[in-house]
Amino acid sequence: MNGVNLHEEILTVARNLFERSGKVEGRDLDNWLKAERIVMARFKQQDKLTAETPTPKKSTSTTKRRITRKSATKI
Repeated sequence: MNGVNLHEEILTVARNLFERSGKVEGRDLDNWLKAERIVMARFKQQDKLTAETPTPKKSTSTTKRRITRKSATKI
């Protein structure tokens, strides 16, 4: 959910809840609070997935080339 406006995301989910509930008036706060919980759970899940994704390691080929060049100049 990177780059997503948190307020806009909650608003969208709250509207969806309102529509799915048959557009019952007077439940706007309930819909908003439920939408907050849903959106925050999504963000937590996304953070968890991001944290579990290993970062790619640097290639050692550059280091090996540098060592080879240094060794060649010393000889």
